[in-house]
Amino acid sequence: MSETLLQTKLYVPQLRPNRVPRPHLITRLNQGLQNGHKLTLVSAPAGFGKTTLVSAWVSGPRPDAAEESPSGRRIAWLSLDENDSDPVRFLTYFIAGLNRHRGKEGSLGQAALAMLQSQPPPPVETILTALLNELAAAPDRWIYILDDYHLLASSPVDTALAFLIEHLPPQLHLVVAARADPNLPLARLRGRALMTELRANDLRFTPAEATAFLNQVMDLSLSPEEVASLETRTEGWIAGLQLAALSMQGRADASDFIQAFAGDHRIILDYLVEEVLQRQPDPIRSFLLQTSILDRLHGPLCEAVRLGEARPDSLAVGSESGQGMLEVLERANLFVVPLDDNRRWYRYHHLFADVLRAHLMSDHPDLVPALHRRASVWHEQNGHRADAIHHALEAEDFERAAKLIELAYPAMDVDLQSATWLGWTKRLPEALIRTRPVLTVDCAWALLDQGELEVESLLQEAEQRLKEAAQRGRPDSLSPEIAVADDEQFRLLPAAIASARAYRALAAGDVAPAIGYARQALDVFPEENHRWRVGALSLLGGACYAGGDLEAAARYFAEFQAQMRAAGSIPAAISTAFVLAEILTALGRLREVERNLEQALRLAADHGDPAPLGTADLYRALGELALERGDLAAASQFLQKGEKLGEQGELLDWPSRLRLAQARLKEAQGDLPGALELLDQAESRRLPTPLPAVRPIAALKTRLWIRQGRLVEARTWVLEQGLSVDDDLSYRREYEHITLARLLIARYRREGADRFMHEAMALLGRLLKEAEKNGRMASVLEILVLQSLAEGGRGENLRALASLEKALSLAGPEGHVQIFLDEGPPMAHLLEKALSRGLAVDDVHRLLVAFSEQAAAPPAPAIPPLDRVEFVEPLSEREREVLQLLADGLTNQDVADRLVLSLHTVKAHARNIYAKLGVSNRTQAAARGKALGILPPARPPQ
Repeated sequence: MSETLLQTKLYVPQLRPNRVPRPHLITRLNQGLQNGHKLTLVSAPAGFGKTTLVSAWVSGPRPDAAEESPSGRRIAWLSLDENDSDPVRFLTYFIAGLNRHRGKEGSLGQAALAMLQSQPPPPVETILTALLNELAAAPDRWIYILDDYHLLASSPVDTALAFLIEHLPPQLHLVVAARADPNLPLARLRGRALMTELRANDLRFTPAEATAFLNQVMDLSLSPEEVASLETRTEGWIAGLQLAALSMQGRADASDFIQAFAGDHRIILDYLVEEVLQRQPDPIRSFLLQTSILDRLHGPLCEAVRLGEARPDSLAVGSESGQGMLEVLERANLFVVPLDDNRRWYRYHHLFADVLRAHLMSDHPDLVPALHRRASVWHEQNGHRADAIHHALEAEDFERAAKLIELAYPAMDVDLQSATWLGWTKRLPEALIRTRPVLTVDCAWALLDQGELEVESLLQEAEQRLKEAAQRGRPDSLSPEIAVADDEQFRLLPAAIASARAYRALAAGDVAPAIGYARQALDVFPEENHRWRVGALSLLGGACYAGGDLEAAARYFAEFQAQMRAAGSIPAAISTAFVLAEILTALGRLREVERNLEQALRLAADHGDPAPLGTADLYRALGELALERGDLAAASQFLQKGEKLGEQGELLDWPSRLRLAQARLKEAQGDLPGALELLDQAESRRLPTPLPAVRPIAALKTRLWIRQGRLVEARTWVLEQGLSVDDDLSYRREYEHITLARLLIARYRREGADRFMHEAMALLGRLLKEAEKNGRMASVLEILVLQSLAEGGRGENLRALASLEKALSLAGPEGHVQIFLDEGPPMAHLLEKALSRGLAVDDVHRLLVAFSEQAAAPPAPAIPPLDRVEFVEPLSEREREVLQLLADGLTNQDVADRLVLSLHTVKAHARNIYAKLGVSNRTQAAARGKALGILPPARPPQ
């Protein structure tokens, strides 16, 4: 994050020495630890002492040596607020809480933090998996408290926390304190006896505790009957008792007060706060009201906000310093809670603050905007961006808020906090946004980051403002028609608009417009390594890649890497190395691929630990390179290394890319069912990216079906894609058209109809000319291989050997091997004919040796070993039921009857289970489920 983390959010709240002890509740909390519960939920309305109880639990001594308790555990605390609804901010603070007391032992979660700062970040499950693996390997044990969780309104944070709880290592116990039940899988945790719950009925003061609180803590002298009456009327509500006690201090008519005490909580609270406020000196009452607009209280901040003695009305305050006033309030027990050990930051009790604000709005509504405006200025001057914007919005000073929001966007864009930023802009009047072209374009980019592509109207609005600026002169002279917070951002608007259009076009698959807009952006941007220029380079590279101009794509991505290295952004340079490797592979330059990957690995090694994002993809790409050269052992080792690094977190779509590479290895090993299973997993985990899918997963699956002889499924795919031998050719569909040619050749072999071979050869001839013209030598090589096999299959040996000789001349210098091995015995037979005629003897001999070694290799294991699968995608409750019944030996129909489901639904559940567990049949699924603890282990024989 660009802002310094607020350390006071990570402090355990300080306890008062004269608090009421609650040993029975402490014992229940300790029992949750003893029983191995994952979660403790403390859920009750405000004023029930949730924070105080949890603070006392983690701060107090161990009550019983026989019990599990917080003793010996590290304590992590995070006081949440509305701004933490952004998942990046939430996870950043969460990791900070883990590291607050580690000192020389080093920081945890650095890989996860690096992922949070990447652009775009990987899926949250990938980030949390990296963090969970690191926690599981750490020697520490933690209790982690998330206080005031109800202040968050974020489904992404709920999803992240649910994933965290599902896979929690035994070292970490989570505590959630909230006014309402969070959106977490509570029923599942409750049903599996993995949660401790304390609710309002548990937290209410007992009569004994009420007596101790009123007579000892609050220093009243009430009779047992009076205590019982108050306890009954408040139902043990701690805040109500505290406010009642404050109202009774110094009164001679305590009994009359207690008898008259009635009503619901809100009415009681309003009445009692009136009593409390009326008994305070004017300076204190004024201070309370003026500072009630603040979420956190700090001496200098309070001084900046309050209006001072010069004010002629009842809100004038005395000359006491802000810090001095806070200390007075704390000593008077007036609902202030210290937030740090040094008593520099405080907050009001939430309900107390609510009522103070209500009184301020009722009695002095005209002063509220001024107070918020003062708070906004102080927070801006002290670098508290979010708070400055919050108070400007609350003041309805929208001009100020718009300026602050506009200035905040570049840093928040880097921190990937566009969701939070968009939330602020939604509170601004639309007419005001339209006067600020920079803000308008930032809104468009923030929406693009969220996957919303319909931003053209915003871009056109900004362009109109640019025309007005050109007509009227400098932008800063045009307010209110045009307002600009930063002249540099305004100057770069044309390029920012063009880049946004390039992104939108590329995401929609419109290559030509994307190239035009990206080049337009580059023409406008300055030559230095500006963030917009670098982004435009990557967009132009992606557009050229999608359009089939691979030479240009390689140049742009190489320039992108060079600029990133020059700017010191090594992770960014590494993160796109695999894209350049894919492009160079398509160009047939395997040696250059190897050099670039090795250079990127050296950069990663120089960067140090943890490995930068993208490093796992480097090893994956090396694995695919080794596979192309026929070295399956090296390919397997590289992929395993990449998979291990990827567990620490990787770039967007990493899980899908990994499984695609693993599927390619399975295919080379002859395990076609295993390859298909991995392709299904890759498809289910695929996420949209700006990079083109030049080898669609559906086409990869179709090729495997063809090798298996499943031509009906392959023909269905062709019909679904609308493929024809007469189609116009393009690089985006080149792989699909080559797949169509493979199907036609397979149909010729099965059915003997000459038309299939004629259609295949005509299509391959057209594809060959197109690929040669554009230098796509990997496609040229594959087409030549297919032509040689097709000609040989129909007895045209001279033509077959001619095509094979051309293929060998391309493959030999770069070391291509696997493309020949994949074709199996027909290719081996053709190579023997070439050897007998003395064609490319060295290359042919090398390939024939590779064929013999492959035939002697042991078969691949049916499923990956368990130690390579530490976390799997969670099964739903229904999927767990289906898995258990399948493991018990029931047929699909039996399962359908037992669960009252259709047979089709049961089969769909089974497919999902196999994909999530990384297996291909029910036997493997049962074994994996038991190994992962999803199913109970098999019972030993009696």
